Amino acid sequence: MMDNLRAAANNIVLKIILALIILSFVLTGVGSYLTGGSGDYAAKVNGQVIERAQLEQAFQSERSRMQQQLGDQFSALAGNEGYMQQLRHQVLSQLIDNMLLDQYAKKLNLNASDEQVKDAIRKAPYFQTDGQFDNAKYLDLITRMGYSADNYAQSMRQQLINQQLLQSFGGSGFILPAESQAMAALMLQERDVRLATIDLKALLAKQTATDDELKAYYEQNQNSFIAPEKVKVSFIALDAAALQDKVTVSEADISAYYDQHQSNYGQPERRNYSVIQLKTEADAKAVLDELKNGADFATLAKEKSTDIISRRDGGVLGWLEPETTADELKQANLTEKGQISGVVKSSVGYLIVRLNDIKPAVVKPLSEVHDAISKQVKQEKAVDAYYALQQKVSEAATSDNESLASAEEAAGVKAVQSDWFTRDNVPAALNFKPVVQSIFDGSLIGENGAPGSNSDVITVDGDRAFVIRVTNHQPEGIEPFDKVKDRVTEMVKRNKALQEAKLQGEKLLVELKQGKGDEAMKAAGLSFGSVQKMTRNSEDRQLVESIFSLPHPQDGKSVYGMSQDRQDNVVLIALDTVRPGTLPADEMKAFVSKMQESAVGIALDSLLSNLRKEAKITMGAAEQQPQ
Repeated sequence: MMDNLRAAANNIVLKIILALIILSFVLTGVGSYLTGGSGDYAAKVNGQVIERAQLEQAFQSERSRMQQQLGDQFSALAGNEGYMQQLRHQVLSQLIDNMLLDQYAKKLNLNASDEQVKDAIRKAPYFQTDGQFDNAKYLDLITRMGYSADNYAQSMRQQLINQQLLQSFGGSGFILPAESQAMAALMLQERDVRLATIDLKALLAKQTATDDELKAYYEQNQNSFIAPEKVKVSFIALDAAALQDKVTVSEADISAYYDQHQSNYGQPERRNYSVIQLKTEADAKAVLDELKNGADFATLAKEKSTDIISRRDGGVLGWLEPETTADELKQANLTEKGQISGVVKSSVGYLIVRLNDIKPAVVKPLSEVHDAISKQVKQEKAVDAYYALQQKVSEAATSDNESLASAEEAAGVKAVQSDWFTRDNVPAALNFKPVVQSIFDGSLIGENGAPGSNSDVITVDGDRAFVIRVTNHQPEGIEPFDKVKDRVTEMVKRNKALQEAKLQGEKLLVELKQGKGDEAMKAAGLSFGSVQKMTRNSEDRQLVESIFSLPHPQDGKSVYGMSQDRQDNVVLIALDTVRPGTLPADEMKAFVSKMQESAVGIALDSLLSNLRKEAKITMGAAEQQPQ
């Protein structure tokens, strides 16, 4: 760990901050990473371990970042297990790359000093308020990202080292003026073309197809006519929220809950402290003497305290609860407002502590929290009733596996019958991954057309559940010819029209290249349109690629080619002029900068590829086991 950051983390303010962070981790379930683990790991890179906790932290941080960026759209992604597993793999791959770069940087003796790390954190715009570093904002943001102060400092150190690597690549590479001019001329090139379009729809209207042609096409392309698996189901839906209307809550229930959970409705005692931190006991005694002689505590803190954070506020630490109060403050044994301690020895030197104020513990009266407790008790009773109903319905569905009749009686509702549906058009009422998986995994479908069985209770979203019975089933299979004849007819005619268009276009292209195009085009009822300016950014990609693959015109003579547009029409191309691209001087600088960035990125990718080839990388069980 970084020496200076370790020392900084020992000051009294950061001890309190870390206590708050660790407490929040414990309360949110992340504390297990700090208090111990199974010894499982995500990966080993040349013998260096990436712990499960590191992977989980990085994964959750990326998940939070995406959630903030995408908002409600992220819910759909989060519900896709395959996508989230892929995201997890990507995060681990990034951790492996970072470790490889870190190991390589150590070989090159690259490093970032503790002061550079601190400076980078303080200058980060997202940790600032009105242009100044905001410690509260810093702690809030890194806590929400799942970092401790030390872990975030380590992450920042890695970023700074990686930047040094990137800068070393960037510093070693350069783009010659001739290269940049040539690239700009090529990338921003403009071409003047005239186009003549052979209309596919017009040819399509003239096509015919015999039954033999249709059947032959059908036989040769049966994989294009697969009918997906289809089912009809009966289902019973259970909803915890719906049970709340049937639940009653008595005053006795509310009073009992209040008595059992009073700690949830109060505020523990809080104390407001100020401190002056000194390096030596002699310095501390001297300051204490000044205080006894009437000196102002805040003034001395600003002038003499070695705690750079608290001294700016005259030594004030703010309101602290018992769980977040550092041991040194408790050891001062202050009991009255305004009382000043003697010299208190600590791990960071010597302290003088003042107790500024005390707020006694308070508990809200039942009258203030009555309605909130009533709502809470009602929810809990509804959930209890919901799980009891689940058990009852589950037993009924299992004991009577021939129908949902017994389950209907246990649930007190009638089963709902769906229409036919496939995996791709599941009714909204059933469109939950566990439900869809149960329906289509085959376990509820009888063999050889025999009736299937009832599902067990399938829970979704934590407050809803279903019991499913597949009542009708059609396996995946090739659709019969009679059912798809219209589609086959359309495909055959379209293929014929496209072949005719291409053949006509190829014949005209030969005539154009031989200098006989005018008569041939007139005979075909075609003519080139007006001149169009084309760039590489034009929307019709296939047509653009064809235009920019043509050779430059020579001696004022047009160059001809053939392509297709987005509607599959065959297009004849007359290329008249090619103009190299140009950029103003100021824009040229930005263009060269982008070229250099691209070169650096390619070099870094190449380095990582080589490092991975030479490294010994072992994946651990944690890589596949999200918590």
